Amino acid sequence: MPLVSEIKVLSTHAVVEVLAELAPAFERANSCTLSFSYNPTAVAQREIESGTAFDVAVIIKSALEELAARGMILQDSCIELARCGLGVSVRAGAKKPDISSVDKFKRALLEAKSVVRSRDGASGKAFEALLERLGITEELHDKIVIGPAGRIAELVARGEGELAVQQVPELVPVKGADYIGPWPHELQTYSLFGAGISAASKQRAAAQAFIAALTAPANAALYIAKGLEPAAR
Repeated sequence: MPLVSEIKVLSTHAVVEVLAELAPAFERANSCTLSFSYNPTAVAQREIESGTAFDVAVIIKSALEELAARGMILQDSCIELARCGLGVSVRAGAKKPDISSVDKFKRALLEAKSVVRSRDGASGKAFEALLERLGITEELHDKIVIGPAGRIAELVARGEGELAVQQVPELVPVKGADYIGPWPHELQTYSLFGAGISAASKQRAAAQAFIAALTAPANAALYIAKGLEPAAR
C-alpha cells in the first residue's frame, strides 16, 4: 500500500524511547511515515512560534496549552500523556552516592567534583531552583557543567562530569552511565507532557490517529518501562 502521508512530530527528549518503540507499528498500520525532531520544550516552542511546519507537538503540557491559547495548536486536540520526575546518574561502575534523603542528596552534590545539567531543558531550570532551595548555589557554582540538548548523562559516560541530573527517562537509556535513582520525594519536581495537533497541519486525521496511539491504554506499560508515569485513562 502506498504511503499516504508524512507526520512531522516536534518532541521533547523525554519521550524519545516511547516514540521509537511505537513508530514502526504505527507506520505500518496507517501507511504513513513519521519524522521526528527532538529538542527541549523551550526550543520546540520557539520553533513553533517562528513558523516551523509540524503536525504533532509532544512537549510540556503548560507550553502546549499556551500555544493552543494563541491559536497555533488545536485546542480540542490537546491531551495529557505522562509525567516524569528528576533523577541522578553516574559513570558506569563508579561509586553511587546515597541520595535517599534530602540531607544525603545535598551532601552528594557538595562532595561531587562536578555536576552536569541541561542548558535549555526543564531539568536544568529545576536544578537551579533546587540549589537555591538547598542554599548551595555558590558552593556548586564552579562545579556545574552545562550539557547540550539531549541526554546529558552521555557526558558522564565519557568522564566529562561526575553526576548527571536530568529527567529520569533521559537518564535510564544512556549506555556507559548508571542511573542511581530519583531525587528525594520532598525535592522532586515533575514535568507533565502532552500532545496536540498543529492548527496548520494538513494531515489532521493521521495526526489524530498518532495521538490516539500515544494514549492507548495498552501502551501504559511502555511508558512505565521508559521511566514515565502514564496519565490515567
